[in-house]
Amino acid sequence: MVQGIATEQSYWIALTLTPGLGPTRARRLLEHFRDVAHVFQASLTELEAAGLPAVSAQFLANGEALGKAEDELVKAREAGATVVTQGDKEYPERLKEIYDPPLALYVRGDAGLLAKPGIAVVGTRHPTPYGVGMAGRLSCDLSGHGIIIISGMARGVDTAAHRGALEAKGKTIAVFGTGIDVIYPRENQKLSEQIVGTGGALISEFPVGTFAAPQNFPIRNRIISGMSIGVLVIEAGEYSGTRITARCALEQSREVFAVPGNVTNKLSWGPNTLIKQGAKLVATWEDVWEELPSQIRLQLEPVAASATERPAEASLFDDTLSPNEKKIFALLRADEMTHIDELIEKLAPMSSSEIFAALFELELASKIRQLPGKHYVRTF
Repeated sequence: MVQGIATEQSYWIALTLTPGLGPTRARRLLEHFRDVAHVFQASLTELEAAGLPAVSAQFLANGEALGKAEDELVKAREAGATVVTQGDKEYPERLKEIYDPPLALYVRGDAGLLAKPGIAVVGTRHPTPYGVGMAGRLSCDLSGHGIIIISGMARGVDTAAHRGALEAKGKTIAVFGTGIDVIYPRENQKLSEQIVGTGGALISEFPVGTFAAPQNFPIRNRIISGMSIGVLVIEAGEYSGTRITARCALEQSREVFAVPGNVTNKLSWGPNTLIKQGAKLVATWEDVWEELPSQIRLQLEPVAASATERPAEASLFDDTLSPNEKKIFALLRADEMTHIDELIEKLAPMSSSEIFAALFELELASKIRQLPGKHYVRTF
């Protein structure tokens, strides 16, 4: 029997740290004892009688679990994170609907976002320029209309989705497959700080300090889909992790959306197959908007109305661009590569030195990106 005083938050964290006790077994344990505090008031015999393995029951009964939980809460605070448990009002109701919701979430940023309507945008880590462009543009448009963009902070489509939301000055949530203090991949350190700094959130179910173990990323995918109204798939191969997220979405009765791709490209297999199986084909943000439940559309309409009033691509053609930069930018697309030779040919009589200078400035402003072989694309 555990002696001493502990908070309810400590109880939930203690359960997450108990060996042999995953979300599913923990749910059954809570159903048996009816209250999280009662679990820690139970004897070793009572815990074993509830179906717990001996190692789990002993860890809970001898007080070790609560001791570890208190240490974990200190680590979370030091990492700048709060902990949202299933017993907290901030815990997202949609996530509670899934079969195996996490017992607790570590959150950096605005925990209030977790309950707001969101669309998950997922796809390959190695997208084509078309995939990057569609992920960025759709996320930008959806975020501009008040929808939270949820993704996994991975390279490729995930990163483009988060950046698209930031471009619209909207909110985005990154779901980690690591501890909340471990940024993976490392090159997304700046992006993660931008997400938090602009009112977004970083979340994880894994303890502080958890490294990037491959098995953790498929596990976290159920959270990406579980928190969302629907999942939008942009470029995914036949055996990609994106298939796991799409399958989770179907099992959780979430809408599945997909951007069609070139049938000769292997990365189109995932979205094209999903469309054949009944996923909603998406070409513009309106295709997603039309499928949202009516009560959510009503909730978001004030934001959507203000987004409609904004001039299209105002941020892309503003006064910060020089005349040469505007000419170059007008020739580039987000979903198609343009070679430097083609730019030089189309921009004559502009000199090559002027073109390279303008390209350099556009790259510095993060408005374009250079790909291998001197090819260029817009970032959005």
